[in-house]
Amino acid sequence: MLNKFDPATPEQTAAVDAAITTRHSMRAFLPREVPRATIEDILRVAARAPSGTNTQPWQVHVLTGAALKRFSERIMAVYDDPEELATHSEEYAYYPREWVSPYIDRRRKVGWDLYGLLGIAKGDKSRMHDQHGRNYGFFDAPVGLIFTIDRIMQQGSWLDYGMFLQSIMVAARGRGLHTCPQAAFTQFHRIIADELQLAPNQMLVCGMALGWADPAAVENDLVTERDPVEQFTRFLDT
Repeated sequence: MLNKFDPATPEQTAAVDAAITTRHSMRAFLPREVPRATIEDILRVAARAPSGTNTQPWQVHVLTGAALKRFSERIMAVYDDPEELATHSEEYAYYPREWVSPYIDRRRKVGWDLYGLLGIAKGDKSRMHDQHGRNYGFFDAPVGLIFTIDRIMQQGSWLDYGMFLQSIMVAARGRGLHTCPQAAFTQFHRIIADELQLAPNQMLVCGMALGWADPAAVENDLVTERDPVEQFTRFLDT
């Protein structure tokens, strides 16, 4: 085990790097159970994520079995009803109100790369609808995670939350599991609040699928590109 004051060995460095760099958003999972003890271990490790003055703003709701099935079916019933779907909107703006380059270019590319793997042609709205709808079944993962935050918390706590979410995904990889963080659930915050009986002060942040990735699923071959370090970094030494 790595002591917090000792330098890492090459093997320890490689293990941490591998957990981070092999984390990809998986969109197809095997029907293989994840033991509750494993989920608890992941969350226990992730809770070491930093937060301003140790506020720890995260709240996690773990769905499995019948609870996950009921949750997904309720959202899918609305998602597949155009009139009802039109009455639901996000409680907070995850994406910018106005898209500009390079962000819109990256967004379009990942979308078309995914659809290309799945053989979904431009303009095939029916298959696009169905593929997006797979979000609400957590892509068949055996574990669905829903994250909420106290409404009193501000922007800094949302930054803390991101570090917590990343810690979950890295800890999952360290155990051979995969994840898919999902902002798609934010549109259905009212349904989720009712289904999970959330207290009024609890606000939906996002969801996440957790499980064993299906190696035969072509969509899991998608690996998104990253800019080189020199493109997003400035080094100042004088």
